[in-house]
Amino acid sequence: MSDFDKLTPKQIVEELDKYIVGQSKAKKAVAIAIRNRIRRQRLSDEWKKEITPKNILMIGPTGVGKTEIARRLAQLSGSPFLKIEATRFTEVGYVGKNVDSMIRELVEIAVNMVKQQKMKEVEEKAKLNVEERILDALVPLKKRTQIPFANIFGMQMEKPQQTDDYSENLRKREELRRKLRSGELDNEEIEIEIETSNSPIGFIGLPEMEDIGMDLSNVLGNIFPKQKKRRKMKISEAKKVLLPIEEEKLIDMDETVQTALELAQNRGIIFIDEMDKIAAKTGSAGQDVSRQGVQRDLLPIVEGTTITTKYGPVKTDYILFIAAGAFHVSKPSDLIPELQGRFPIRVELEPLKEEDFVRILVEPENALTKQYQALLYTENVQLEFTDDGIKELARVSYKLNQKLENIGARRLYTVLEKVLEDVLFEAPEIEEKVIVDSDYVTKKLKGIIEDEDLTSYIL
Repeated sequence: MSDFDKLTPKQIVEELDKYIVGQSKAKKAVAIAIRNRIRRQRLSDEWKKEITPKNILMIGPTGVGKTEIARRLAQLSGSPFLKIEATRFTEVGYVGKNVDSMIRELVEIAVNMVKQQKMKEVEEKAKLNVEERILDALVPLKKRTQIPFANIFGMQMEKPQQTDDYSENLRKREELRRKLRSGELDNEEIEIEIETSNSPIGFIGLPEMEDIGMDLSNVLGNIFPKQKKRRKMKISEAKKVLLPIEEEKLIDMDETVQTALELAQNRGIIFIDEMDKIAAKTGSAGQDVSRQGVQRDLLPIVEGTTITTKYGPVKTDYILFIAAGAFHVSKPSDLIPELQGRFPIRVELEPLKEEDFVRILVEPENALTKQYQALLYTENVQLEFTDDGIKELARVSYKLNQKLENIGARRLYTVLEKVLEDVLFEAPEIEEKVIVDSDYVTKKLKGIIEDEDLTSYIL
């Protein structure tokens, strides 16, 4: 059992609080949904089949934390996570991506996740193999033996004698191994052999092979075998290039794929953004023929079906779907009734207030102010934000959201970037300490805020 599996819904919310300000209702809903998956894993097989995840529909303006909540939840739980926009899909028969592709992408993410974990497990052994390959390039070690002439005719039964060259090479290798481990040889140049794939990317006129669940590399593996290419590089670079190659040789890909399929099916999370864009607006029937078609294509996947991928069939019954949208023009009730029923948990996220902006700038572990402080610290510039400076940044951002388009917390990026533009440009030539107070913020933004036309373009 992983550490995350021991967390209660309250503790999951506390973990999310470290990165996301407010939105307690949304955090509570996702914490319950993810905890129910852990509870399901503890049930008997008979009950496991009956219990499916309760999908969530998040409703709220842009920049309030919808995507971030889902992304952080997936990171905490170690779940394969895919974020896609509903608008990228089109109904079968139209130009665009088919909805099935989201499951294939999720499986690909799961395979890469498991592969990385397995590669980490064999890292130490792979490092030894890399060492051997580098030493082979420096001092080739071929076991040469002397076979007496008489032995060819079976006249003597003496054991073959090793040549002096072999012993000398062995001694050289051990001496170089010591230097290699200490990093003395990192700048030396060697020539190594690397496998490269020679298969074509695709064929004109054919759909993407992935979209029809085919692995082109396996089909054409024998026709276009991997070619070996010799490359010259420094030993320090060779270590980085050869390590993943040697790690891949040590892992069992069949086992990796099976684990990944299990992970995608039982712990996968798919975040479908811009759901409101495929909802037909009331009274606009026939305006966009493809919208309802996308909803109908989404329905079986969210409901539970089997999708063919290049790694094998994948059941979507137990994948957690989190849909989100602003729903300014259309409403959740504009979605087709069958799809509405597949998102039983509705959560409304609140627009951000001025005090929320203050908290966003200070509280999260990855707060924007902390990010800029860390960046400038690398140039020996100490950046300090005073309380009144933080409040002024929050006030300006909130005011601009009210005045222009409301883009939520993303407004802080544009405002803060503009305020710190000169500091970021002049570092490290400026003085060691820069204090950002309310006067500093006002001075940097005054001209832009007063000119409405300029504001709409720059901030």
